[in-house]
Amino acid sequence: MASETDRLAFDVFSRQCPSRSTLEHATGRWGSLTLGALYEGSLRFNELRRRVDGVSEKMLSQTLHALERDGLVLREAQPVNPPRVDYELTPFGREVTEKLLGLIRFVEGRMDDVLAARTRYDEARGGR
Repeated sequence: MASETDRLAFDVFSRQCPSRSTLEHATGRWGSLTLGALYEGSLRFNELRRRVDGVSEKMLSQTLHALERDGLVLREAQPVNPPRVDYELTPFGREVTEKLLGLIRFVEGRMDDVLAARTRYDEARGGR
């Protein structure tokens, strides 16, 4: 007999579906950049903040909490003095990040097309 969880159909297009917030956390600006940076390996908070150029300390902290809660990031506090905290991807986080990196690389590879489209758009609307 199927459990309640087995019968539950997740639908990201439904506002009540919990998958929507996980998708938001992983694909938002800071989430995707944080995951991408952690794909390279375990990082401490300040290393991660330097790698994700432009993120504030507060926003990075909020992002890491959300990603950890969703099971994408593992936070490991080392029992040393001074305290040391490392962040790394979970196996699930690695899978998600591999897919994100595919999209990131695709977009980076098509930026000439994007910039040309922006120029055409701006020229058609009076040169923004």
